[in-house]
Amino acid sequence: MRKFSGLPLLLAAVPFAAVHAASTPPAPPTQLGLCAACHGEDGHARIPGAPNLAGQPYAYLLQALHEYRNGERKVPVMRAATGPLSEQDMQALAHWFAAQSPCPPGQAGGP
Repeated sequence: MRKFSGLPLLLAAVPFAAVHAASTPPAPPTQLGLCAACHGEDGHARIPGAPNLAGQPYAYLLQALHEYRNGERKVPVMRAATGPLSEQDMQALAHWFAAQSPCPPGQAGGP
C-alpha cells in the first residue's frame, strides 16, 4: 500500500499563502494621528508642502524617520514629531504608509 505524501501539495500552496499575507493590509498604527494631521491617514498630504507618503518604499520611509529623529534631516517639526516614537512605532508607520495606494501623478508633493 502506498502512503500519500502531502508535501508536494503543501509546497505548491506556499506561494499563495505568501501572496495573501503580503496583500493583507496592516492595522492602522497607534501613532498615526500625529502623522495624519499633515500627511493624511492614507498618506495623501493634506497641507501644502507636506510630502505624500502613500506607496513609498518601506525602507525609504523608515530611514527618513530615523534621519528626522537623529537630526540628519533638518526639519524641526519632524524632529519633534519623531522624538517620542519607538523603533516599533516607526516600523509600524513606515509599513502603514508603504501599504497605502500611491497618490495620482498630479497630486505628487501635496495638494
